[in-house]
Amino acid sequence: MGRGDGSGRRVSPAGADDTGAGILHVDMDAFYASVEVLDDPSLRGKPVIVGGVEGRGVVSSATYEARRYGVRSAMPMGQALRLCPTGVVVAPHFPRYVELSAQVMDIFHGITPLVEPLSIDEAFLDVRGARRLWGSPGEIARMLRARVLGQTGLTCSVGAAATKHVAKIASTMSKPDGLLIVAEQDTHAFLAPLSIRALWGVGPKSADALEARGIHTVGDILDTPRSVLARAIGETMSQRISELARGQDARSVEPERVEKSVGHEETFRTDIGDGVVLRGELRRLADRVAARLRQSGWEAAAIAIKVRFSDFRTVTRTQTLTEPTAVGQRIGQAAIELFDALERPLPVRLIGVRAERLRPGGAAGFALWDDDEEWRQVETALDDATARFGNGAITRASALGGRRDVGGVTHHPPIRRHEDG
Repeated sequence: MGRGDGSGRRVSPAGADDTGAGILHVDMDAFYASVEVLDDPSLRGKPVIVGGVEGRGVVSSATYEARRYGVRSAMPMGQALRLCPTGVVVAPHFPRYVELSAQVMDIFHGITPLVEPLSIDEAFLDVRGARRLWGSPGEIARMLRARVLGQTGLTCSVGAAATKHVAKIASTMSKPDGLLIVAEQDTHAFLAPLSIRALWGVGPKSADALEARGIHTVGDILDTPRSVLARAIGETMSQRISELARGQDARSVEPERVEKSVGHEETFRTDIGDGVVLRGELRRLADRVAARLRQSGWEAAAIAIKVRFSDFRTVTRTQTLTEPTAVGQRIGQAAIELFDALERPLPVRLIGVRAERLRPGGAAGFALWDDDEEWRQVETALDDATARFGNGAITRASALGGRRDVGGVTHHPPIRRHEDG
């Protein structure tokens, strides 16, 4: 596998066999950092680190020059600068990223209607039906890369394969600015030497359990009895990775895919142990999540929180709601209930709220009694005030005062319907 710093990069030569490789995975290269370099050419060639510019910020993105020092996304900014003392720290500009993401997605849709966005900077494309118009999958991938560069000034990496899973692996291996094609008949030979950690869904714990039994490569999985795999990682996971190791992935490209979750999290300048302050932050984050849900016409059937302590131990908790909601008051209440049930042996470094299991607003119908009606009216008025006067025009009294967060990174860009990002 190629690594995050671009070493180990593999690309296909011109004229490579692309038989059956009709699924593309397109991933923009170091997207946030690349946009910053695009807008400020003086940064080109420098180790640029995008993220919170104060001491407790986190890394959102980094150029490959910075990654070669070991800088990674979600890393504390202080650690990143110790690894890369010459790093140039740039504050993120999310509206600009969203603007360019929309341009890139428009380019994809100009090639095929079968586009499944995964995030602000990557998507799957099914180009099997576009052959008559644009040529073979390899030709389409090269055209797409040229269009993205010509129209946005940004580079992308593309994996082409017979399945989504293999296409995703291929795009990762081709980074940065590359194209790797895996013909359908070459799938097994491509996968066999790869680390088990390259397979979708194999996390660190599963990988450790497999490696402890001498199972290190995808080929090892194929040579291992299912009963041994099941004892290591469970029956369901063993079946899944056995299928993936054989190149089997029944998932199709879903252009109608919708947002699965919406979240906001904040990293504090100093660790906070005061429960009152932390509950206030949860309220503020819940209001932001709810506003995004209402803006996009969604409701959440479950609420999750994320808490990272001063020793970097991170816990998450989820609560299923009795009724789906887009009301900040109820989202905040659920988040606080989850928070109050946590053991908190140390001060908190980061806190987050996420709305999950989204569905269209009003899909469940209306109950005879609506306990949230008054809050719904209040929050609708807040939405109107925000639309007229901008963010922060009206807020909770508990949210007034100095901000305690730095470099808080929104999990997703503003939602567009039919987009998972």
